[in-house]
This record gives sequence, structure tokens and C-alpha cells, in this order.
Amino acid sequence: MKKNKTVTLTVIVILIILAVVGLLSNKSSNSPTTGTKKTIKLGSSPGPYSELFIKGIKPILEKQGYHVVNKSFSNLLNADIALSDNQIDLNVDQHTAYLNNFNQEKNAHLVGLTKIPTVPTGIYSGNKKSLNAISSGDRIAIPNDPANAARAYNLLVKAGWITLKTGTVAIHATTQDIATNKYHLKITELDSSTIPRTIKDFDYIILPGSVAYNAKISTRKIILAENIRSDYQLVAVINKENANKQWTLDVKKAYQSKSFQKYLAAHNKDNYWVVSDHK
Repeated sequence: MKKNKTVTLTVIVILIILAVVGLLSNKSSNSPTTGTKKTIKLGSSPGPYSELFIKGIKPILEKQGYHVVNKSFSNLLNADIALSDNQIDLNVDQHTAYLNNFNQEKNAHLVGLTKIPTVPTGIYSGNKKSLNAISSGDRIAIPNDPANAARAYNLLVKAGWITLKTGTVAIHATTQDIATNKYHLKITELDSSTIPRTIKDFDYIILPGSVAYNAKISTRKIILAENIRSDYQLVAVINKENANKQWTLDVKKAYQSKSFQKYLAAHNKDNYWVVSDHK
């Protein structure tokens, strides 16, 4: 009889333990910050966008219980390669056109999670101080990577200095797509990071926002800014396989939060940041 009671008590104890473990497991799975993904690894590359994440988004995520760590890269290409290899979780330094180009060249599967505030590409003075000073044969330096080169050619169209051939896809524009070159401009494509160092060799230069930032060239010196196309809006980028993870949804919510909007409003001097609708 005692043996039966002992067995019964043992079974009851085991059932209670299993029930408690089940409840704790269920609670853990419903909480993004108490589950297996507690750490978010940002891959930063030089520019204002990683800095904005660290100062404006990281505190929001940490209040939710996440631990955000930063791994620095010397350039965006290396950061994208690391992201593709799952060495990091996300980066925030590229636009959709660059992202699509990387995926095509590297057979990668990166996706944009949400649009984020963007600094516009602009024409800056070299030896000439205004758009009206343009003259025949002037020299212009533009970025040489395909996405930002196309961005530059579209900006030259906005300036009224060139036209593109009918049927040209704006985000794929190249020098071969120039239909007319009103001032016979001498356009040189260079690695964008080197352009600020050669500014005195050109009459005008075109710089993406991140390059101007790194060179400490104020966007207030832009003499003509682009109208930012959707393809050139900066995006937070992740691996496609993580698109529906709770931590990625929380990163997206952080960018859309009132806390971040308040931070941005307080730090958007001279309308430095162009804010997206997050779609």
C-alpha cells in the first residue's frame, strides 16, 4: 500500500514539475527579450546612419531588454558580406539600389526591413561656387559604384546640364545613357570616398550623404540636392531568413516609435535628415 502511495506521489510531483516547465517555456517563447535572441549585432560602416542607429535606436531596444553590440567595418561591402554570412544581424548604411546590386553580384539574399532617415546626395562646389557659374568643359567628379553613379547622372539632369536617352531606367543610368551634354562636361567616375580629397581638381563634385559626412563636409554646402527616389531611400537591412523574427520586428517598430521621432526632431538641424514614410 505504501509502495502505491509513493508511486502516486512521485507521479504527481513529476506532473507538477512538467507543468511548471511548460509554463516557463511558453512565457519565454512569447517574450522576444527573454527568448534565445537577446543580442542584436549591428554591422556599422563609416557614415551618419550607423551613428543614428547607435544614438537613437539602440537605447530604445535596450529598454526592451535587448543587448545591442556593434562590429565596425571599413566599408559597406565588407559589412554586407558579413551580413550575408550571418556574422552580424543587420546594417543600416545602404539604399535599395545598392542592396539589389549587391544581391545580384554576390547571389545574396539580403532584404530591406524598413526605410530609415536619409541624407540626400548633392552637388557641391569645387572650383566653381554656384550652379550659374557652369561653363563649357567644366570637370565634375561623381561616384563610380553603379547605384550612386546613376544617382549622380539623375542629379545632373535635375541641374539641366545633361539629358538621358528616352527609355533609360533612372536607377541604372550610366555615361552611355547621356543623350545631350549641354556644356560638354568632363565627367569622371571615382571611388566616392576619394572624391573629397580631389575637390580642387574639379569644378563640381557629387557626394552621397554618408561620404560628405565622413569628409566633414556640411550638407549646408550643397548647391543642388537630389529629390530622393524610393530606390535611394536608406533601409535597415537583414538576411531574408530573419524577416519575421521578433527582434527584426522590434527594430522596425523602434524606427517608427514616438521615442525615435522625438530624438530625430531634436537632432535634425538644417533638415539634414529626409524622413521616410517607412513603407
